[in-house]
Amino acid sequence: MVGLWRWRRNPLRRGTDVAEGWVALTAVLLFALAAPAAGWLCGDRVDAALRETARLQAEQRHTTSATVVSRTRERPFLAYDTESATEQDTGSRVVATWRAPDGTARTGTVSTPLRAPHAGDTFTIWADGEGRHVRPPMTVEAARAHAVLAGFGLAALTVGVVEGVRRLIVWRLVQRRYERLDRAWAKAGPDWGRTGAGS
Repeated sequence: MVGLWRWRRNPLRRGTDVAEGWVALTAVLLFALAAPAAGWLCGDRVDAALRETARLQAEQRHTTSATVVSRTRERPFLAYDTESATEQDTGSRVVATWRAPDGTARTGTVSTPLRAPHAGDTFTIWADGEGRHVRPPMTVEAARAHAVLAGFGLAALTVGVVEGVRRLIVWRLVQRRYERLDRAWAKAGPDWGRTGAGS
C-alpha cells in the first residue's frame, strides 16, 4: 500500500510500476485470506470424510480373542500406519487362531502385544465382519490429525502457487521494461552525443 501511494503522483512512475504494486498487494491479500480459507475448507472436508471412515470402521471391525499356536521367525513390518497417528505394528509375530463372527476358525500370522508368547497364550486382535485380521479402527484423534495436516498442506500449496504466479508476472513486467528501454535506446542511440543532434 505504501509503495502504491508513493507512486500515485510520481513523475517517474511507469505503468509497470503500478502494475507490480497491485500484483504485490493482491498477493498479500491472497496470502492473508485465500490460503487460510483454502486450508480450513480442505481440513474441514477431510475431517468429515475421515470421521465417516472411522465410524464405518468402528461398525465393521470388532475385537476377538486369538490363541498363540507358535512363534514365527517373520520380522515385523514397521511402516507408518495411515489409520493411526501413534500405533505401529511393533510386537512379536506369531501364528495364531481365532474365530470369525460366523464361528469358523481362522489361522494367520499376526502381531501380539505379548513380550514372550508361548503356545496357548491368548490376546486380543481386531477382525472384520468376515473374520480377517485387520488394524484397529481409525480414532477420531487420528482423523483430526490427518485433517489438520491436509489443511496446512493445501494452505502452503496455495501460498506457493500465488507466489509463483506473482514472480512470473513480475518477471514479465521486468521483461517489458527492458523491451521498452531497448526500443528507446535504439531510437536515441545512433544520435547519442553528436553535436547538434538534439540529444
